[in-house]
Amino acid sequence: MITTANRLNTVEEYYFSSKLREVRQLAAEGKPIINMGIGSPDLAPAQAVIDAVTLAMQDVNAHGYQSYQGIPELRKSMADFYQNNFQVELNPNTEILPLMGSKEGIMHISMAFLNEGDQVLIPNPGYPTYTSVTNLVGAEAVYYDLAEANNWEPDFEALEKLDLSKVKLMWIGYPHMPTGARGSLGLFAKLVVFAKKHNILLVNDNPYSFVLNDNPMSLLQVEGAKEVALELNSLSKTFNMAGWRVGMVSGSADLIDAVLRVKSNMDSGMFYGIQKGAIEALKSDKSWFDSMNEIYKKRRVLTEQLAEKLGCKVYKEGVGLFVWAKLPEGIKSAEKFIDQILHEKYIFIAPGTIFGSNGEGYIRFALCVKEEKVQEAISRF
Repeated sequence: MITTANRLNTVEEYYFSSKLREVRQLAAEGKPIINMGIGSPDLAPAQAVIDAVTLAMQDVNAHGYQSYQGIPELRKSMADFYQNNFQVELNPNTEILPLMGSKEGIMHISMAFLNEGDQVLIPNPGYPTYTSVTNLVGAEAVYYDLAEANNWEPDFEALEKLDLSKVKLMWIGYPHMPTGARGSLGLFAKLVVFAKKHNILLVNDNPYSFVLNDNPMSLLQVEGAKEVALELNSLSKTFNMAGWRVGMVSGSADLIDAVLRVKSNMDSGMFYGIQKGAIEALKSDKSWFDSMNEIYKKRRVLTEQLAEKLGCKVYKEGVGLFVWAKLPEGIKSAEKFIDQILHEKYIFIAPGTIFGSNGEGYIRFALCVKEEKVQEAISRF
């Protein structure tokens, strides 16, 4: 019998991977499933983006191996995007590395900087992949609490009381997933000071800045952030390109070089046509974001109505692609609550517990469902 690696004992199958099999099975049985659980945009990329990919297919260079660092035009477009939207200057040759989705970057960064036994500060609640990747590389997860009473921001007094001697890396993400807390440049500045004080690599996961958010921010706007920080970004949510797998990591040249040393041993470059499409997407002006947000605003209003129909209290300050809501008093299990709705009303909602113990008592709705489907969900109650 061939045994699996010990590292597999530290992780389970990703929640959405297993749960969506159940959801698909119900749909296959003819149940009228409305999936509000996962943040996979249902809207299309801009036509100009699709046209750019189509045209690129005819390029003589389209079908060969591509640079591990992406074509120069893509890196330049990413640098321009940061300059135009965040007023952050990045050297496209040394301070930007295109990724096949920012999720890939979480693994590459962890492999580049973590040794077995190193500790990693992970938000609770937060993106589950931070924990699973930490476990896979043999590091140790140390959770820091986020609470609604503190607007889902870190408690710095509590952080300073921790034994930080083994902490090598800290994950943050604002706008925050799953709650939608905005964060602020003031918060980012405090985090940079904290990271410098304790010699911690600070990594901001930033894919939601432009969704229902009138003040997009980057951690790299903080003076001195490049000395201790990296930032992940993605085209998935911003430009409806989730399945294309295009992201980026930005930071100082030495930190980016470390990530490249891992990445260049893991793939053979991103498909040329996708890079050309990404270049076109990154040229988008404010009208693109405004048009997307008009749709998401309407969906959010309806989704909040649905949450309130369930007796939940919506976190109204949230931005991004999700609605975060507190369960009614007396409901003890988010997972039992959503399973009952799934099997009785055929609506899938994400339980807050998959994002950490501080997600107990909360549920999360994705705004990736057309208005008429949200209306139908409301009518089922």
